[in-house]
Amino acid sequence: MRMHTETISAIATAVGEGGIGIVRLSGDRALEIVKNIFVPKSNKKIEDIPTHHVTYGQVIDKKNKYVVDECLLLTMHGPHSYTCEDVVEFHCHGGATPLSNVLSLTLREGARLAEPGEFTKRAFLNGRLDLSQAQAVIDVIRSKTDASLRMAVGHLEGHFSEKIRDYRHEILSMIAHLEAAIDFPEDDIDEIATDEVREQVMHVKADIEKLLRTAKTGRVLREGLETAIIGKPNVGKSSLLNALLNENRAIVTDVPGTTRDIIEEYANIGGIPLKIIDTAGIRETEDVVEKIGVEKSRSYIERADLILVLLDIANALSAEDEEILSIIQDRQAIILVNKSDLQPKLDIKYLTEKLPSHSVIKISTIDGTGLEELETTIVNMVYSGQVKQGEGAFVNNVRQAEILRMTEQYLQEVLSTIDQGMSPDFIVIDLRAAWEKLGEITGDTVGEDIIDQIFSQFCIGK
Repeated sequence: MRMHTETISAIATAVGEGGIGIVRLSGDRALEIVKNIFVPKSNKKIEDIPTHHVTYGQVIDKKNKYVVDECLLLTMHGPHSYTCEDVVEFHCHGGATPLSNVLSLTLREGARLAEPGEFTKRAFLNGRLDLSQAQAVIDVIRSKTDASLRMAVGHLEGHFSEKIRDYRHEILSMIAHLEAAIDFPEDDIDEIATDEVREQVMHVKADIEKLLRTAKTGRVLREGLETAIIGKPNVGKSSLLNALLNENRAIVTDVPGTTRDIIEEYANIGGIPLKIIDTAGIRETEDVVEKIGVEKSRSYIERADLILVLLDIANALSAEDEEILSIIQDRQAIILVNKSDLQPKLDIKYLTEKLPSHSVIKISTIDGTGLEELETTIVNMVYSGQVKQGEGAFVNNVRQAEILRMTEQYLQEVLSTIDQGMSPDFIVIDLRAAWEKLGEITGDTVGEDIIDQIFSQFCIGK
């Protein structure tokens, strides 16, 4: 546990006008600062207000003798608070001026402006949250769908951390087992201990490999699946975007080349946050502006996680369509045959034979035909057979995935060391490296620089 001497203060609600705005303080002097600027309407003394009770009163600038705002005061005495310190919140009127004035008063009375994520950082340093749970706080705030929220809340509740702690405990037991064999060589238990450790390592390694398979899904739920809609002009790309968003976000006309720039929006598709990019139609053009849009489209296609290819059922494949199909040959893509209500001229059998690993779905952006099948296909693609209810135990960021990959490598080195018949001393070295690496996820063995970097990504006031 690390003790803090400074009391920090910040506005904890979003900038702008609203019904309520909150100024939050945390630290040893929080209640003292409140005493200097807040007057309860009940005339009750601040020190007599019970913890976790709300009190109505006024924030007063005693130096200049005027009322800053009417508000509710919430007091939470440590260690039973978010940071495990004394925490107070002023629930003020939600405007920029009253909030900034209340904040200024707290700073004038001795508080320091909080750094980004410093409240949550103190919760971590004071032992209330581990590092994985602390990171989940920002994921809860930024979640874009119910599925991404379930994953973030699962991490916040400690489901993922519990798995990591179980692995560390199992590895530590192996270390203790081997060290007993080293300390008591006369008992001749080296070979028995080594065989048991080998079996346990294979079990933990298999579990970690299984957990790593959730990393792609976890990243998608956290950051969104970057999805490019491509096709030649006037095939219905903007209509598809509007249908997926359930709103008229993009301009739809019969004139080819209407979309000349890139449109990006998030859509909730079966709980999957899709970051959809509606690209300019891919074709040869002499229009300078449209040409730039086409070049942008090609660059977005290169980086997309998923490509939705839109074709027109009422027209046979053109040279432009064939070029698009060649682009997606080795990419994760779904082929959508639009305008399914019209007389077909497109050879769908040719499509399925040319790209047998790609789904081909008939849709209509007019009446919504095929959109449900598209949603099911995307959901199955993202989850890859994993149980949706298990999101809380998914790997959800690059840092966690990299730590698990390195842990897996250390465990593989343990197996190699055992197979080479080396002594338990060398096996313990690799096991301890795996144990320490896993501790970086929960924050037990992580450096100060990594902690600072993680919390710097938070908003001020959280």
